[in-house]
Amino acid sequence: MTYRFLKGHGTENDFVLLPDADGSVHGDLSAERVRALCDRRSGIGGDGVLRAVRRDDRWFMDYRNADGSISEMCGNGIRVFARYLLEHEGESSPLEVASRDGVRTITREGDAFTVDMGSPEVFAMTKVGVEGVSHPALHVSTGNPHAVAFVDSLDVAGTLLEEPDFDRAVYPDGVNVEFVVRRGPHHVAMRVHERGSGETRSCGTGACAVMVASALADDAPRGTTYRVDVPGGSLEITWTEDHRMLMTGPAVLVAEGTTDL
Repeated sequence: MTYRFLKGHGTENDFVLLPDADGSVHGDLSAERVRALCDRRSGIGGDGVLRAVRRDDRWFMDYRNADGSISEMCGNGIRVFARYLLEHEGESSPLEVASRDGVRTITREGDAFTVDMGSPEVFAMTKVGVEGVSHPALHVSTGNPHAVAFVDSLDVAGTLLEEPDFDRAVYPDGVNVEFVVRRGPHHVAMRVHERGSGETRSCGTGACAVMVASALADDAPRGTTYRVDVPGGSLEITWTEDHRMLMTGPAVLVAEGTTDL
């Protein structure tokens, strides 16, 4: 079977996008197909797969990690998803997209896409570890579970080829782990190990979690905008007075074609 795909990225967090409006092309979308598509040597290559399907008269972002596992939300992916809908499906800005973590509203201004990422949940401190060294981390949920650790240097994260140690009683379904350093007032930088994908060049929900943890540590007033640098670029995130996270960043479509993977 041959089917259509697009390739895109948000701050170099890259995805294979599969148009499948009525769900007839990919069915339940097997984990094996996701892994084949995301393989960077024998497939198209990506940190995950975005399937564009219609559910209840609304576009639904069916997001899968590179290992085929299901994820609730993808902040960089939903910007790429929105660009596809605007440029290929006749949608207009602002638009609403459903996800496993609820409906998100996306607005486009030029090359920038702003996503209302919803309200964060902040829990207790926990710990993460790399190469036998433990670091305190804040448990934050921004649609996906995160453990945010402030460190003196991003080098302490090591290669991130292996999943960092974490408390599996706190995160029974796995966790995205962010290591964060300060660059200046309301300006931080991060590296991330995403569950099911490994280290990625960016993580939108992770950047939101990092912003929330930073604002709490700084006692910053609501409405303060933080710049969060990731290996693939920068995102701007604001935690609003009404407890919403607004994430602004780019979305790029780089290729389109057909495959029989």
